[in-house]
Amino acid sequence: MTPVTITIRSWGKRTAGSTRFGPDQGAQPSQGGEPALELKPSAHADTFARDHLPPPHAWPDLLFELPELAYPDRLNCAAELLDATIARLGPERPAFRSGTGETWSYGELRDRVDRIAHVLTADLGVVPGNRVLLRGPTGPWLAACWLAVVKAGAVAVTVLAQQRAHELATVCAMARVGHALCHESVLEDLARADVPGLRVTPYGGTGQKDLLRLVEQHTEPFPAVGTSADDVALIAFTSGTTGRPKGCMHFHRDVLAIADTFSRHVLRPRPDDVFAGSPPLGFTFGLGGLVVFPLRAGASALLLEQAVPRVLLPALAEHRVTVLFTAPTAYRAMLDALDGEAHDLSALRRCVSAGENLPAATWQAWHERTGLRIINGIGATELLHIFISAADDDIRPGTTGRVVPGWQARVVDRSGRPVADGEPGLLAVRGPVGCRYLADPRQGDYVRDGWNLTGDTYIRDADGYFRYVARADDMIVSAGYNIAGPEVEEALLRHPDVAEAAVVGRPDERRGQIVVAYAVPRPGAVLTEDALREFMRAELAPHKCPRAFVFLPELPRTPTGKLQRFRLRDLQ
Repeated sequence: MTPVTITIRSWGKRTAGSTRFGPDQGAQPSQGGEPALELKPSAHADTFARDHLPPPHAWPDLLFELPELAYPDRLNCAAELLDATIARLGPERPAFRSGTGETWSYGELRDRVDRIAHVLTADLGVVPGNRVLLRGPTGPWLAACWLAVVKAGAVAVTVLAQQRAHELATVCAMARVGHALCHESVLEDLARADVPGLRVTPYGGTGQKDLLRLVEQHTEPFPAVGTSADDVALIAFTSGTTGRPKGCMHFHRDVLAIADTFSRHVLRPRPDDVFAGSPPLGFTFGLGGLVVFPLRAGASALLLEQAVPRVLLPALAEHRVTVLFTAPTAYRAMLDALDGEAHDLSALRRCVSAGENLPAATWQAWHERTGLRIINGIGATELLHIFISAADDDIRPGTTGRVVPGWQARVVDRSGRPVADGEPGLLAVRGPVGCRYLADPRQGDYVRDGWNLTGDTYIRDADGYFRYVARADDMIVSAGYNIAGPEVEEALLRHPDVAEAAVVGRPDERRGQIVVAYAVPRPGAVLTEDALREFMRAELAPHKCPRAFVFLPELPRTPTGKLQRFRLRDLQ
């Protein structure tokens, strides 16, 4: 196929700079006068993914300023994460652990990955570029399947085990998925999706055609397919809670770039670390935190099928977990559990929070209870992982942090012009990874003037720290006042009897919108609307105080703990 031309903008070196498609979808002279860079020849026999990249003029700027981001033209990220790590540190180190006590060494993991890759290519007929759906509970076998698909040069499309038939049908149709590796416990919904031409191979069962039986026939090492660094390695789908889901296409180099920016420079993992967390591998937060980052560092990961707080806490103690990835809601829930019984968290040294805003009160309570400073961060499926964060002495509670090395960020108005420090605006980001939607006209909404617009309202202070205000579409405008829901939620959470809180706007004839608060009482607590209203009046300016209160037994959340405000709006 004809390669697509992109432009290098000079940063002083050929291997470090910004790349961007020209506005006319052709090669443009770079600012430094350097020659144009083309997408490398693809190793994909099935060119669907590259054929459905956004048009060249719709790409964001890409930055490769750090020397560690100068990847070779031919690159298979699975081989880098597994084979290269073994070459560097040896095959005997633990790689994956399960909740049942099973531990796979790096050598055992590579053996199983290679066997699966042979099954995919020799038995199932998968060729480089084919999309392979992966579905199952979090565990070593699901992670091994992901590595095998990518090592074989195919494109991994990992979905949640909880997704239902119509959701699966939509994803398969959009990505033109022809093969699926699915855990036997969640086969029913995939069968009900009735995807035309889909070849499903189960794993974890006892049948003769089960993947775990098929791998027994293959014993030879599998040489990684020599994919291009900018061949698509995975398609991650957004949740689609407000419409049709969007498929985010990421290259082999993108997978390594998130490890070589956030993980390397902020998280700073060690080979003896044990990672664990709650996000499923179907979310890029989980893929990075539980597979990419530990393998890139030569560390190990505890992969739990059920990672709710009541399961996660004892697992952290039992397995001496050192690095934890979860959402703010889980930290609050674990705090409540820590108050009721003792759990040994002495091995834990790194706690990462993302997925939604981390309230300062939650950060402070966790620090007081455990002595650990939560590493807050913001990431996006479109950008694969975290791009603003801070660790250790750089942390300022109540802020998200500063720009991760290798990235740039600014706050802009709706015309794309930067606003002054201290003023709210839209968060714009660019770095080594950028948004590339799968054949989706919404690309133009997310990428403007070379920047990725995340849909978040932020304030940047004079020291370069970014403070979250709200999702751009979650700002409540009441009687002419702009009210950030998260600010009201933080005030609600300061009440000792409020376990969880969420705030949304309700249409109102007189004010345009009013603030409605949804609160979950702590177990055994008795909350009244009058008492909570009086408390809020002492915490916030009058125009920010909720006009209505609703008490719920729990808030609607995604499997990773992200609040689903749209469902609260549907209750009104």
